[in-house]
Amino acid sequence: MGEVVDKIGSIDGAEAALRLSVILPARNEAKVLGACLQSLLAQSDAGFALDEQWELIVVDDDSSDGTAEIARAAAEAAGRKGVTVIAAPALDLSERGGFTGKTNACWAAAQQARGAWLLFTDADTVHEPGDLSRALHEAERYGAAMLTYSPRQIVNGFWQRVVMPLVFSELASVYPPKLVSDPASRLAAANGQFLLVEREAYFAVGAHRGVGLEILEDVALAQRFKRAKYGIRFRYAPDALSAHMYRSLPEMIEGWTKNLALLFPQPLWLAGWRVLDLLLFLGLPVIALCLSSTRPPWQPAVIWIVWLRTLWRFYARVARSNFPASDVALSILGVPMFCWLLVRSHLHHKMRRSVQWKGRRYRVGR
Repeated sequence: MGEVVDKIGSIDGAEAALRLSVILPARNEAKVLGACLQSLLAQSDAGFALDEQWELIVVDDDSSDGTAEIARAAAEAAGRKGVTVIAAPALDLSERGGFTGKTNACWAAAQQARGAWLLFTDADTVHEPGDLSRALHEAERYGAAMLTYSPRQIVNGFWQRVVMPLVFSELASVYPPKLVSDPASRLAAANGQFLLVEREAYFAVGAHRGVGLEILEDVALAQRFKRAKYGIRFRYAPDALSAHMYRSLPEMIEGWTKNLALLFPQPLWLAGWRVLDLLLFLGLPVIALCLSSTRPPWQPAVIWIVWLRTLWRFYARVARSNFPASDVALSILGVPMFCWLLVRSHLHHKMRRSVQWKGRRYRVGR
């Protein structure tokens, strides 16, 4: 297996003439794929010439909703120059299977890619003009073999507005970009919505085949890069792209059930702390009001001070999410849902030993 990776990863100068290969796995993404492709193909208008400097490989992952047709239409519009649409190999979900759907699609495209750099991005992203060339310059400037962005997150509906800031604030606390980017730190993380890797380093650490069974393949790849002493740069990048992760409440529940127990080492403890925040937020004012008529004035004043301190600590934490102030302000209302998702994810991973995503069920904890 290692010999195959070495052979594929070692390409000669003629094959590596392109600076970048953009790899876009897509499974039933007809609702969002068009906007993503439009934003990527517009990169040529910003002076980064398609088919001369970069290529786009779209991988249809057994879609049933018109995803493949949208991808092929984009290829036709581009004159088929620099845009390739391929079908992901059949996926084996049995005990013998070595991939999830996404890692299978990424690995299939990586083997065909001709770029010296590979960018893995999701179909729910929209890229700003000049995003690709700027990212290459940034990776080279900072000597990073992996550059990964946290996009500006687009949300819709009440539950996304109140829950998503809580999730991303905790991510910012557990995976501070400064530490992830520090070579002296062992902490590693990445965001598969925008994952730019230097080709030789990518194949040297095993590529997506090496993390084929990982549900969080982006984090697993980052850990391999860190262990191999390759540089990682990670930052919040609203200037580069946006992402609309979930388009409905059931989709958000399914997605975070799949991921939360893997992203946070102690999800039940985290749920307990957030429940305490909610109890203090609601309970301390009641206690202060009850004491105001029967106790010396200083006692309810102390309770109010503790309440304000609780409020400041909670919102200072959620502000790290980089969500709009209005969503941050409402996030206290999302605490019960967030805690339920943490417990649900824990139970699926520890008790049921399986998670579901995009119509497929994956075993976990193998």
